[in-house]
Amino acid sequence: MAKMNQLHRIVLIVNKFAVKGKYVQAAELVDYIEEQMRTRFSDTAGCSLRTLQRDFKDIDTLFGITIRHMDGKGYYVADTKPQSDGYKSLLFNMEILGLMDSDSSISRYVLPEKCRPVINVDFSVFFDAIRESKYVKFNYTYFRYGNKVSAKMVRPVFLKESQNRWYLVGYDRKDDRLKCFAIERMDSLGLLPEKFVLDANDIDVRALFNESYGIWNNPDDPVEEIILKYDALDGSFVKSLPLHTSQEILGDDESGITIRLHLRITNDFVMALLARSRSVEVIAPLHLRHRVRDVLKNAYERNL
Repeated sequence: MAKMNQLHRIVLIVNKFAVKGKYVQAAELVDYIEEQMRTRFSDTAGCSLRTLQRDFKDIDTLFGITIRHMDGKGYYVADTKPQSDGYKSLLFNMEILGLMDSDSSISRYVLPEKCRPVINVDFSVFFDAIRESKYVKFNYTYFRYGNKVSAKMVRPVFLKESQNRWYLVGYDRKDDRLKCFAIERMDSLGLLPEKFVLDANDIDVRALFNESYGIWNNPDDPVEEIILKYDALDGSFVKSLPLHTSQEILGDDESGITIRLHLRITNDFVMALLARSRSVEVIAPLHLRHRVRDVLKNAYERNL
């Protein structure tokens, strides 16, 4: 319950700064958090400024948002680091879950996705590991190798969500290579006492993901220019929910739209193209056009 209350406070703190503006007085912030925790989450324990200051440190560590105090003006968001990209959507999901937990009537109006992976580990262990710079250990099941189970020790970097699945991104201690581990394939998760020191030679992990679709899997793959064409119907969906942050619209008329992307071509990206195979045409690069064609040809032959 204590950890859930902290998640609720984090959501409220970030939203308060987003709505209020630059500065928030300490007394105003404490009163606001106490009132919201009491009315929305039935928490009557109260809240001190010291507690909120500890939350500020966790917000900085977990979301890359630095909150500081200026005499005579109050608290303000001093900096947002690159890892803060996407934090609002994560906090929105947390807030929805918190509302459903605190008010059963909310569940009559919210229909969450039912098809989600079964997770058998405590997420708070990951937060503690990242915050305290400690290794985690777990047993990991490899579906591609006959459900082989392997013991892992990992230096965590961050957590990433992709297509309703959560992944731990970190350095495998066995070979010091950066890898992604699906959390639903973990069990016996634990926090090791040994601390690690950040390596100045670490890969710029966030840049890898910024230039990839879904779960990155090979930093040696080049970033390529991709040009796609969709009919008017699918084009409307692609415009309302871009495939990637690099998406540009090159043409848009009654016949459809043409878009350009710059990213690494991953398996996840190819699957996203196939989801709209009824209209998508790969203009460039040629090897991607052939890859999509071969997948569809094999599927056609299997289903004759």
